[in-house]
Amino acid sequence: MPLLMSKPDHQSVLADVKTERLDLCLWLEQLEPSDWETPSLCDAWSVRDVVAHLTLSTRTSVLDFVKGMLRYRGNFERMEAERASARALDFSSAELIEQLRAHAGSAAHSVGSTPLDALSDLIVHGQDIARPLQRVRPTSPDRVSLALDHVLASRWYGAKKRVGDVTLRATDTGFTSGTSDAEIHGPAIDLLLVATGRRAGLDTLAGSGLDQIRQRLDQRG
Repeated sequence: MPLLMSKPDHQSVLADVKTERLDLCLWLEQLEPSDWETPSLCDAWSVRDVVAHLTLSTRTSVLDFVKGMLRYRGNFERMEAERASARALDFSSAELIEQLRAHAGSAAHSVGSTPLDALSDLIVHGQDIARPLQRVRPTSPDRVSLALDHVLASRWYGAKKRVGDVTLRATDTGFTSGTSDAEIHGPAIDLLLVATGRRAGLDTLAGSGLDQIRQRLDQRG
């Protein structure tokens, strides 16, 4: 039987977002200058670009969003990519960290999103940065499970199309989603990466549904 997570309290999610931002800031301060220019798991984005992107969610008003969508003719992904790249050029690594820290407790979030999206974004992008650097980016298993549950239910991440017909079982948290005989299991953080389209999560996973998921991720690229 699938493990069903209860709906999280709004304030507790905001507290998780704040903690995740502050933890990420401390982690980023350990990076070498050259690390910031390393390509991340996100196509065409460096580590610096990813961090710049993370500073934007609390700094984009509804008016800014509307103007941006008009400018980029409704292409949200292109708008986000170019805004992040521009911000990465305008600020130093230390400045980007301080911007993330200064808004750590902010309840502001991107238009059309929720605090759970902010939490998921922080956790996944933390891995987008850490994996290419061959560094460990630890995150609370409870927060990872919360993000995974949200991503699987959301229509924005493509997770339903990617893994919706496969049972996911986290071996480190007890999280389970789905009732299919086809299953993939492993650490919750790697299930989250695969659910959001990252091949980097595949190496630690196993199960009868793994080849099927691997093929889907290969077709994407």
